[in-house]
Amino acid sequence: MNSSVSSPKSAGARLRQQLAAPGMLIVPGAYDGIGARLIEQAGFGACYMTGAGTSAARGFPDFGLLTMSEMVENAAVMARSIAIPLIADADTGYGNELNVVRTVREYEARGVAAIHIEDQVSPKRCGHLDGKEVVSREEFVSKIRAAVESRRSPDFLLIARTDARAMLGLEEAIWRAEAALDAGADMVFVEATQSVEEAALVPRRVKGACLLNVVPGGRTPIDDLRQAEEMGYKLAILPGLMLKAAIQAGDAALAEVQATMKAPTTSTTVAQTFRRFGADEWDALRSRFNAGATMEALLSEKVV
Repeated sequence: MNSSVSSPKSAGARLRQQLAAPGMLIVPGAYDGIGARLIEQAGFGACYMTGAGTSAARGFPDFGLLTMSEMVENAAVMARSIAIPLIADADTGYGNELNVVRTVREYEARGVAAIHIEDQVSPKRCGHLDGKEVVSREEFVSKIRAAVESRRSPDFLLIARTDARAMLGLEEAIWRAEAALDAGADMVFVEATQSVEEAALVPRRVKGACLLNVVPGGRTPIDDLRQAEEMGYKLAILPGLMLKAAIQAGDAALAEVQATMKAPTTSTTVAQTFRRFGADEWDALRSRFNAGATMEALLSEKVV
């Protein structure tokens, strides 16, 4: 092996490099390969796989109804569709500490850069809904420790999410965030703070990198990402961005067809659409290998 040729950085290493830079990393959320490609082509440095969107794309609300395998399968599709790092929702880890170990290994094997694991009781609910429950402190910390110790590469980021604010108060949520960092988590995610003041308090009190979940219409009344950066957050995710955009655009297109009985016009050709998803690369491979040619054509060209 030529030692002078360095291997490419892993997705986790590239994400860590971005997080080490000054300021806050903004990561829009998507639920499929199309949304992931759009985020990359828009110039964002990373993409987030939303669990709520993944559930909705399979016809379910965000009530913890999907299995680990379904979530990992979607993460694999999104990760292979883009060159930028993917951060993925891993819900509760899908069981006890043994399940958490497998969850970490499955996501990591698919090229995902980071996941977050939360302390809700399974089946979980969207963090911005009522009716949530959380596990004990001891169980949460034990699961985070299992996640940390089971990753294959130290580049893979583990984000500890706590939903304790809603049931047990902000002080308990901050305690759990600190305990998760002590257990080896790389970043903490205090879900659904209920005021601007509470949101600002988290990065001041927690001695480690903090993630803010930006959900317009949710529990946390922050939509100006500059404000979040000033508070000291290192990462802001916008999980519902592509989901809501798709629903709104889809509703508008369907209403136009019903109202006009005509297909909506577009300035984009079919070829231009496919080009955004790698058509040029695949056409080059087709030409290089003469894919689809008959045996007679190959013989006439003396390829075989």
